[in-house]
Order: sequence, then C-alpha cells, then structure tokens
Amino acid sequence: METSSSPKIVIRAEKGWVPLQLRELWHYRELLYFLTWRDIKVRYKQTVLGVTWAILQPFTTMVVFSIFFGGLGKLPSDNVPYPLFTFCALLPWQLFAHAMSESGNSVVGSQNLITKVYFPRLVIPFAPVLAALVDFVIAFVILIGMMFYYHVRPTAAVLILPELVLFAVGAALSAGLWLSVLNVKYRDVRYTIPFLTQIWMFLTPVAYSASMVPDKWKAIYGLNPMVGVVELFRWALLGTKPTSGAMLGVSAGVVVLMFVGGLYYFRRMEQQFADVV
Repeated sequence: METSSSPKIVIRAEKGWVPLQLRELWHYRELLYFLTWRDIKVRYKQTVLGVTWAILQPFTTMVVFSIFFGGLGKLPSDNVPYPLFTFCALLPWQLFAHAMSESGNSVVGSQNLITKVYFPRLVIPFAPVLAALVDFVIAFVILIGMMFYYHVRPTAAVLILPELVLFAVGAALSAGLWLSVLNVKYRDVRYTIPFLTQIWMFLTPVAYSASMVPDKWKAIYGLNPMVGVVELFRWALLGTKPTSGAMLGVSAGVVVLMFVGGLYYFRRMEQQFADVV
C-alpha cells in the first residue's frame, strides 16, 4: 500500500551572483505587511506626542532654516516664500533620510528572526521604507495648508507626484540595501549612518536652490540622487523653474544603478547573515 507524503523543500546556499527571485517578495507579501505595521507601531508606541513627531521634525527644521538661511543668509528661494520653499524640500528629504537609516539598520535589528526561520531577506530592508511613507503622508497635509496660507497653487505637474514619491523611496531603498549589508559585516556602520545623513542633507538643495550651482558642475552635482527628487518636488508643487535636464538624468541613473546593484549585492551576501549577525 502506497502512502502519500508531503513534498520536501531543500534550501541550499547559492554561489556567485545569485538570481534576485523577486517573486518571493510577492509570495511573502503578508510578512512584508506585518513587518511594516510592526515598524509603524514601534515608532509611535509609548510616545507622548505620537504622530505629531512626523510634523514636528520637518517643521522645526524649516523654522531654523528660515531664520538662519532665509532671514540672516538671504538665500534665494526662486520667488517662493522661503518657509514654503524649504518645507516642500524637507518632505522628500525626511522620507529619504528616515527610510535609509531604518533600512540600513534593519537586518541587524532583525537578527532573532533571521536565525530562526527562512523567508526572503529582502523583506527586511523593504519594510521600514514602506513604514516611512506614513510620516510623509502626515507631513504632506501640513504642506497643503502652507500652500493655502501663502496662496501658492500647484501646477499641472502635480500629477507626477506619485512617481516622485516612488523616486524618493527608490533612492532610500537603494542606499539602505548597501548599508544594511555593510552593517552586518562592520558594526560601526550604524554609527556612520547619522553622520552620513547629516552631510548628505547639506549636499542636497534643501535649504538652498540648485540654481546656485554653476552650470558646469550640475551634472556632477546630480550624482546625488536626492537632487533630482527635491528639485522636481518644488517644480511640481510650487512652480519653480525646472532644473537642468542633465542633472536630473544623472540623478535618475544613479538611483537605478544603486538599486539594481544593491539588490544583487544583498542577495549575494544574505546567505551569510545567519552566521554573522
């Protein structure tokens, strides 16, 4: 008499540049949802101000920039009120900075989960990036209120806003993938992430306009992927003059290369996570 047995799945480590197998992310979408919701709850659990932090952080930064750079420094703001000019740039920047930081520390922070059960490890750095979108949506409501206050109407280009948010998420995830792997191998990487984020912000046209950069340097300046994101946000929402096409093209190309390279590097190194983390 023959007896039926359940199929066995054997998981073996692969060598070299392994395939991405992105379909596994869709198969484990419920786990991705669970980890994203966990990150959201942990961020606001037992906090006094709760979701107000999503507004307070960019708002206080905008006030400081408006006093020192807009008031004392008299930096140009492309004929847009400086507080609105800065706050509009801070939204995609805060989305990028928070998502990159959390994603870069995500693998080390999930060591208990990694060592106990199999699942596609790419789920881990993806979850905090999606969770960061909650802060962005909350702060975006304040931006709409400021636009009404300053009587600034969005242009027709506001229709590409979802693509710009996706651009910012892709930039954060591309950097987070690289940092999450390096953080497993070298634990002092987590101490460099806040420093890297601070320097990166001043290399991004948040407190100033990219029009201040000389034309001969704009293509090189565009190597910073957040340059294109911030400038396009202002253009779509505030109607500022469009920036250099070469600079935007370089920014987009950098995001694509970093993202694809980060995916392959993460997949190649993930088989070592359980042993090293």
